[in-house]
Amino acid sequence: MKRVRMTLRVNGEEQEVLFHSYKTLLEVLREELGLTGTKHGCELGECGACAVLVDGEPLLACLELAMQCEGRDVQTVEGLAQGAELHPLQAAFADLGGSQCGYCTAGMLMTAKALLDKEPSPSRERIKEALSGNICRCTGYQQIWESVEAAARCLREAKR
Repeated sequence: MKRVRMTLRVNGEEQEVLFHSYKTLLEVLREELGLTGTKHGCELGECGACAVLVDGEPLLACLELAMQCEGRDVQTVEGLAQGAELHPLQAAFADLGGSQCGYCTAGMLMTAKALLDKEPSPSRERIKEALSGNICRCTGYQQIWESVEAAARCLREAKR
């Protein structure tokens, strides 16, 4: 099997990685870089558990070959917090019960971050639409939507 050596920019840091050319971004993040916050879910692009941001856009890491991410900016859930300070989305999910078993949480957080980066004041309908590709089997979604709304308010207040 052919192995590829390349540099990936992950969570703001350049990472040199050696991996088999057939590996997905999900596999490289988890197995080669030890970033296990991004979850293996369906591995078919249907559940959203593996969502990361690539150049600021949500991308399903189980469907993207890692080789396709050379020169691009990859952000995982591990890159959300600033030191010990949680990102407002993480804090809201914790405070409002948006995360229960936690399996879908990383994908939800990253998809919600992409939404809030583009739309600081999304409507509930827009939040539902943006997160429609992320499946949660625990919460019934109400707490997730409320968490995104609370984080949006927090982020807007911080900018004032």
